[in-house]
Amino acid sequence: MDILITGVSSGIGWGLSKYYLSKGDTIYGVSRRIPKDLMKYPNFKHLSTDLSKLDKINANFQPFIRSITSLDIVVLNAGILGEIKDLKKQSIEDINSVMDINVWSNKVLIDILTKSIINIKSVVAISSGVSVKGNRGWGAYSISKASLNMLIQLYAAENKATSFYALAPGLVDTDMQNYLCSDKLNTTLFPASQKLINARNTDLMPLPLKAGELLANGILKLQKLPSGSFSDIRKMV
Repeated sequence: MDILITGVSSGIGWGLSKYYLSKGDTIYGVSRRIPKDLMKYPNFKHLSTDLSKLDKINANFQPFIRSITSLDIVVLNAGILGEIKDLKKQSIEDINSVMDINVWSNKVLIDILTKSIINIKSVVAISSGVSVKGNRGWGAYSISKASLNMLIQLYAAENKATSFYALAPGLVDTDMQNYLCSDKLNTTLFPASQKLINARNTDLMPLPLKAGELLANGILKLQKLPSGSFSDIRKMV
């Protein structure tokens, strides 16, 4: 398969890339940092770019995708957490910085890819369980992921030739957890953090490599669902 994945330098994007590459698939990876261990694969192509610079995405992407005529899967994974604190303490500027990466960069990418590449079978946006659950402190992130779910639903209504899905990956032990499971957060004020602390270093929170395999299998199951669907991998049978 030919697969484009954003945010491949670490975490979920890295785990997915590693899994697909081990199966012989071709990966078009996008991230700011260069994933040196992935670069050794001949079937890995990389674009180093900053997706927060929305006005630069098109110019940076066009040379990278020029030779691509079809993609089996596009995984829109790149995202940021933002700071965990009450919404009343989050400025519009703070929220906008999260929205730019988690939502608007994906709109720009979808527009570029669907216009430039004739055949795209499916687009999978990595969402979150907090997109449908308002945990205290997760303001900007929750709002951005809820918006991402709707973005995917709307694009599904506009593009019948491509299947669109939003997928919550469950708990994954990424760099993000170093902050979420640290003593910097008040677990009484933000109780969702305690659940993450309890899950870390257990099977409930796999490392990125294992999570990549689980997500790749979950992405296959999405094909049975209507385009525009939101799914949580923890609830998929």
